Amino acid sequence: MLSKIAVGLFLTLLILLTISGNVLVCLAVCASRRLRCLTNCFIVSLAVTDLLLGLAVLPFSAHLQLTDDWPLGPVFCNFYISMDVMLCTASILTLLAISMDRYLAVTMPLRYSSLVLPWRVFVAMASVWTVSVAVSFLPIYMGWNTVNGTVQNYGHWAPERTCRFELNRPYVLTDSLLTFYLPLLVMCWTYLRILRIARAQIKRIISTRPTCVTSYSGRSQQSVITTVVSGVPPSALREHKATMTLAAVIGAFVVCWLPYFILFTALGLQENPDPNKVPEFSIVLWLGYANSALNPILYGALNRDFRSAYTHLLRCRWPTYSGWRSRHSSATVTIAGRDQLMEVTLLCGHAPASCRAGQAGQNFILQETNSRTDTAMTQFANGATGTDVGGN
Repeated sequence: MLSKIAVGLFLTLLILLTISGNVLVCLAVCASRRLRCLTNCFIVSLAVTDLLLGLAVLPFSAHLQLTDDWPLGPVFCNFYISMDVMLCTASILTLLAISMDRYLAVTMPLRYSSLVLPWRVFVAMASVWTVSVAVSFLPIYMGWNTVNGTVQNYGHWAPERTCRFELNRPYVLTDSLLTFYLPLLVMCWTYLRILRIARAQIKRIISTRPTCVTSYSGRSQQSVITTVVSGVPPSALREHKATMTLAAVIGAFVVCWLPYFILFTALGLQENPDPNKVPEFSIVLWLGYANSALNPILYGALNRDFRSAYTHLLRCRWPTYSGWRSRHSSATVTIAGRDQLMEVTLLCGHAPASCRAGQAGQNFILQETNSRTDTAMTQFANGATGTDVGGN
């Protein structure tokens, strides 16, 4: 009894964390202008998948885990199992779409904005959900997953007040291969390709030493601070940070779900597999479920904008960034060093309007000024460029 109480408390906490965390992710993206970008559309889709899992699947899974009794009949049992399979498949395919988005962003930065358009993102997400529904509800309601070809949990041979997920060898091999192993191979291949580019970017970022030049302009007491960064455009830094964040999300998914699919495949290779008779099956299943509660924590841990949005929402304040520019109107623009590599952000970099970028040869100059007149600023910028960059 004590062990069941402990397990029940743990599962209840996991369910509440899954629901509240993913609601917080959706609200953060909707409320924060800095988080509204095409890449985060996939993040919202993944959060909706995890939220539906917490609402429509996990409570019933916890009930079965604690009581091994199903009082809701075979119709709802098959619907519950189909929802479970559908949401797991949707998560995998959404992560596959995220990996392809990162691959295009890093390998084709000049064409990315013309390739990844809003309507194409919408079509990709609609395709993910369509395929997920097709590979979950159709086989189960057609009886393709059972040994004798009948719909599971129906018939006089089906025990009463039970909810069993029946398996046969063709279904297990086809489902696991098409919905997990092949997408996993594609994701690994794309991130290996991305990793080669990311390593080169890391070396360039770490080797960069910002050069600051301060000037005071006569009576107006005008100050200008210029930071020169050679060879690393800000867009490349943002792409690298976005890739590392989403790679962490995909890595967590693989760690949580790979044990389940390994055991799932091993059971499917047996003659008459019954997951309910394998004690380890419940452990690896709930390890996979725990990934839905882990994702919101990863966003907050790796992304400053998500942390800020979380803080505002938890304090019952709508996130706003109207004061950002005024607080930073005379601040120094600091570009990456070793410390900034620890702060990983998604591809939603919005530079303030007062931050102007100028390119001279292969050097990128970011200037932040509280200049009273544009003429004085232009004269100083021209002089600084000729002095500090060597006239290139």
